[in-house]
Amino acid sequence: MRTLIVVLDSVGIGAAPDAAQYGDEGADTIGHIATACALGKADNAERAGPLVVPNLMRLGLAEAHRLAGGRERPNLDANVSLIGQFGCACETSKGKDTQSGHWELAGVPVPFDWGYFPRTRPCFPPALISELCERAALPGVLGNCHASGTRLIAELADEHIATYRPICYTSADSVFQIAAHEEIFGLDRLYRVCEIARSLVDPLNIGRVIARPFLGSSTDLRRTANRRDYAVAPPSHTLLDVATAAKRDVVTIGKIADIFACSGTGRVLKADGIGALFDRTLEGTASLADGGLLFANFVDFDSVFGHRRDISGYANALEDFDRRLPTLLAQLNNDDLLIITADHGCDPTWPGSDHTREQVPILCLHPASAPRSVDRRTTFADVGATAASHLDLPPLNSGTPFFANERPY
Repeated sequence: MRTLIVVLDSVGIGAAPDAAQYGDEGADTIGHIATACALGKADNAERAGPLVVPNLMRLGLAEAHRLAGGRERPNLDANVSLIGQFGCACETSKGKDTQSGHWELAGVPVPFDWGYFPRTRPCFPPALISELCERAALPGVLGNCHASGTRLIAELADEHIATYRPICYTSADSVFQIAAHEEIFGLDRLYRVCEIARSLVDPLNIGRVIARPFLGSSTDLRRTANRRDYAVAPPSHTLLDVATAAKRDVVTIGKIADIFACSGTGRVLKADGIGALFDRTLEGTASLADGGLLFANFVDFDSVFGHRRDISGYANALEDFDRRLPTLLAQLNNDDLLIITADHGCDPTWPGSDHTREQVPILCLHPASAPRSVDRRTTFADVGATAASHLDLPPLNSGTPFFANERPY
């Protein structure tokens, strides 16, 4: 009896009821991707035609999209033979960032406001940058603005290499991001700068400091797999902490350990790219003991395709994940529970490069259970509550199990 929670980072299924407050009314990550594919707007050398994700459909993706209020979309309205339990969930935490979404999934909604940097240039307080430069022995910084990291790093890479000044920027999330050349500036030095920055932004209630190492120059720029997030710890015990305290086997995949500040994150399996993350998920599942919890994050949907507004790449990544999904399903025992969900949206058709405030899918599979709807959930915390219930762990402080007082198996 094991539980696997797989987060398809940013795969939203339609605007949240409060999306207008965030400027996201009408956002629909999965729906707009499906429409673009059907219209040929996502065709490229790697894929063409309608979005084809039959395994996610069998788990109830189309039904979850409809529950979220999404209108009919091409290839999201086909009748399929369902095998899973499906639903959708709204976020109660404020904002639309990775940290809040994941914490709420694990049973700890975020009722407070994170700190954010203004949309000015420069955007960081002068005293913050001055102290960072002094304590980290930096000749200065570049950027100091809201920006798409990919574009800003490409724009400033050559100047960074010539001056050794790191590239600092932020986004609509509560983040302080620092990019530097992995070899010329040095990876260890970048990490030390981020650790100093973490202490400096704590009084501002900033959720994460992110190290963004890269190689190459402005003409052949490529980010490396050595990204590291320096996050504040959740304010109370999460599902991961509860499972660890109960001495359960816990495996976390990708950047889960970073998001939860390594609290209760057990055996950490890192990887770069959806294919490699899937490999580590299979590896973690194969070794997961009875009563264990696996928590995985597939960040590339968000960081590589969503933020870059790459519709074709996003569609291709969804299809790649879907093609491999049967391999994971085959590893499930009859009393295991798989929950595939997301933490927010990042609609690649939407203006700007920020996350979008959306509902998320709930796609469950318990091999011994009949297909059914788990309806519209009012908080992501129901995911964590369901996992805790399935594993016979103590109840979490927030959330209601999908199956309430019954076992579906």
